[in-house]
Amino acid sequence: MEYHHRPHSPPPSDDDVVVIQMNAAAIAAVDERSSTNEVDDAAAGKGGGLSRRTFSQAYKMKHRTPLEFTWRQVALLSFQSLGVVYGDLGTSPLYVFSSILLDDPGEADFVGILSIILWTFTMICLVKYVFIVLKADDHGEGGTFALYSLLRQHVNFKGNMPVPVTHLASDINLKFHSKKRILTSKLLKFLEQSTKWQAVITYIVLAGTCMVLGDGALTPAISVLSAVQGIQSRSSSITQGNNWLFLHFCIVNRFNLDSCIVSHGNRIKKTDILLIVSAHVVLLSVIILFILFFFQKHGTSKVSFTFSPIMILWFTFVAFIGLYNIIKHYPPILKAVSPHYIIIYFIRNKRAAWETLGAIVLCITGAEAMFADLGHFNKSSIQMAFSVIVYPSMILAYAGQAAFLVKNPSKLSMTFYSSTPEPLFWPMFIIATLAAIVASQALISASFSIIRQSIALGCFPRVTMKHTSGKHEGQVYSPEINYFLMVACILITVGFKGGPEIGQAFGVAVIFVMLFTTNLMTVVMLIIWESNIALASLFFVFFFSIEGIYMTSLMNKILQGGWVPFAITAFFLIITLSWTYGRSKKDEYELANVMEREEFIKTVTTSSRVPGICIFCTDMMNGIPPIVRHYVQHVASLRELMVFVTIRVLPVRTVLPEERFIIDKLEPVGVYRCIVQYGYMDNHNMEGDDYVASVIASLKEIAENDDEILVLDSALINGSTFVLGRTIIKMGTRHNCLKRFFINNLYRFLQKNFRSNMSSLKINPGKTLQVGMLYEI
Repeated sequence: MEYHHRPHSPPPSDDDVVVIQMNAAAIAAVDERSSTNEVDDAAAGKGGGLSRRTFSQAYKMKHRTPLEFTWRQVALLSFQSLGVVYGDLGTSPLYVFSSILLDDPGEADFVGILSIILWTFTMICLVKYVFIVLKADDHGEGGTFALYSLLRQHVNFKGNMPVPVTHLASDINLKFHSKKRILTSKLLKFLEQSTKWQAVITYIVLAGTCMVLGDGALTPAISVLSAVQGIQSRSSSITQGNNWLFLHFCIVNRFNLDSCIVSHGNRIKKTDILLIVSAHVVLLSVIILFILFFFQKHGTSKVSFTFSPIMILWFTFVAFIGLYNIIKHYPPILKAVSPHYIIIYFIRNKRAAWETLGAIVLCITGAEAMFADLGHFNKSSIQMAFSVIVYPSMILAYAGQAAFLVKNPSKLSMTFYSSTPEPLFWPMFIIATLAAIVASQALISASFSIIRQSIALGCFPRVTMKHTSGKHEGQVYSPEINYFLMVACILITVGFKGGPEIGQAFGVAVIFVMLFTTNLMTVVMLIIWESNIALASLFFVFFFSIEGIYMTSLMNKILQGGWVPFAITAFFLIITLSWTYGRSKKDEYELANVMEREEFIKTVTTSSRVPGICIFCTDMMNGIPPIVRHYVQHVASLRELMVFVTIRVLPVRTVLPEERFIIDKLEPVGVYRCIVQYGYMDNHNMEGDDYVASVIASLKEIAENDDEILVLDSALINGSTFVLGRTIIKMGTRHNCLKRFFINNLYRFLQKNFRSNMSSLKINPGKTLQVGMLYEI
């Protein structure tokens, strides 16, 4: 089949302005038709809503291109990145030392722990992510999906992949598609021939993505809880175990303070309001978390302008407090830069030292965000922010806490607030709570973006995705994912009650995501960068060894909280695999039951034709889908114009407007195929009459005569109908019971309870006809 795709060419003259298969007159007609439906910013502001962008606007919108930044612009972006990228990494001093369990620690222990923190922080955050991983971007986008996208652009994945992506010869000409090298390496040939290793890489990506979602549930819990726990340091009588018992008494006595105090055994004085509030650390954390998730529907743009100032205050305070503690308590603590203190620490504590690694690893939580949020900024701004502000602030903060603990080892469980000078306690408490909210927001927003990318690549069932900003397409909100994270986060907070188990659970999620990145980066270095195999091996062995040692310590804590991220990962992974497996079986059935050319031509020529356009939405890029046969059997007629539309999501960040459509003319007369291409960060929009008008305008470009153009115009005037299949897959007894369970139970449940493709494509329900079909496989 020959597709008509316009290659890159010099800009046309003013007399012949076209936008990929669309003439200027058609564009003007689309704009005129849609102008009455547009809402400008001013009108939207009065109603409190967002401006509505029509299809023609989305179709012609300019995508971001690489820009040259001045040093002032880079500095401004660096400042903004503090509130988006470094919230999680920057707030780790709240809970690192507090999560360490060590019997009778002394000076040598704290110097050894600080040495581990310094070298881990430097090697993982600075060397691995800032200097190496940030270079592996997909045209400005970062994260696990960006690495996978980069590999899919260079490696032709074959076989029954969980994330299927079709390939066309024209893909290499796309602006945001990485160009393959002329000479292919032996490793590339091996990987293209090995479906087993292709599947391993794909499953690593899926597992890493699901693990990040677990991180999204754990980060708010540990960050907010650690910040709120500070008020416990104000009184030795405060505990967390009696929170819910006290709340029960208060509810029974209708929150009468005197009755609550008496019922609770007179342990709380009426005048000690601080103690009453403090005794409810977990409850207060739950309230803050509930408010945080409740306001997600308003979007981060409403409050994001405060994030960076909060974080700059946070980094300033922790740096100066750390410097103060170093000078006041133990200036020689800086000798921890020598790694031999790590050896002394392990010799001194043996197994106990190895077990504390599960808490120490929390110092690098959030490092993955530097890469995942790369698309919001650029490499230089993230590198500048980390090198100038984040790195020195964190080093001073950890060194200051270690210096304080050398003189006050009994304060280990409440290190952060105990080491804060008394006059700064309440300002620090407020800033720490706000910074914890910022850290939580970053991971929650990242979870929404990951789910959006997963849906775009077809490896997650469709959920509601609402754009919370009229300017930034990347700011999305999913109610279903938000509610799941809220429930999981609150259950984690209540279940662990702020104990060290929550830190162990958090560490498992962090280290596994880093291990996945290390593996993918090694493949990228060998295949895409074509690095020396010795250099790539050194990268893999060095960082996998560091992260692997931390992993072994955390795996020892599976029963003490480490199971939580695995449970969340398993939950999302089962959904992902069930969905992708069901879709693969659906595609296999449709491919095996396509209409033959002779059958289709006979069906079209013998059926009665009615005016208008019938748009069949199908996943098939070649052949006639079986839905046509089923449709004709029940409707007994066809429209005079039929267009088979396939939404094709490519493993690239974005597809330019001039690369959006690939069109083709089929047999008999009046039948066409239109492939609409999107990147995984593009917004799909088929809303209103604009889409149909743009398709017709594109078809006119390949019309052979004026009569065909008249037919197209007539069909557009007589209206359009979208036909979509609502398929039910039933697996027979010849398959094993596990496969039947996945298809007949899990996949069918996901089909019934998640959004349909009609809602995700934003097609007008009044112009949609769904055809139910049963696929027996």
